[in-house]
Amino acid sequence: MRVLGIDPGSRRTGWGVVQLEGTRLRHIDAGTIAISGKTPLPDRLRVIHEGLQRVIATHSPEVVAVEEIFFAKYANAALKLGHARGVALLVAAESNLAVYEYPPAIVKRTVVGRGQADKNQVGRLVATLLGLGAPPEVDASDALAVAITHIQAFRSGAVKIRTSVQ
Repeated sequence: MRVLGIDPGSRRTGWGVVQLEGTRLRHIDAGTIAISGKTPLPDRLRVIHEGLQRVIATHSPEVVAVEEIFFAKYANAALKLGHARGVALLVAAESNLAVYEYPPAIVKRTVVGRGQADKNQVGRLVATLLGLGAPPEVDASDALAVAITHIQAFRSGAVKIRTSVQ
């Protein structure tokens, strides 16, 4: 099973591809789609859309796992995050890929063992779980953590894999 994990953001959208091979997790690739906050929001959303389309075309994931929106202190920030999530969901639907969503606390609990872990802890544990020499960039690390969470949910039987949008 090959999973594309996405950590959406209107300025920085992280993505990471993890493959389950038997009982092993294998890091395929990860990165960040970074856009200046000065770029108008519609243009940022287009860049995210195009970037995620390229990732899917390059890595052929079987499913997509996306981090859910957390409670944001500022409504405007939450709305922009929602727009970025919407683009991620749209790209998955355009590619006929099933989407699974996970709250940030579940992602942290799955990877680190506690839901209040900080980003550095998540990065270190992602690097360990995937056998990387160093933690990836923060947004990419978070996206890999989302992909790992989906694989763990699948392993535990908590989710059933759908091969396409239904």
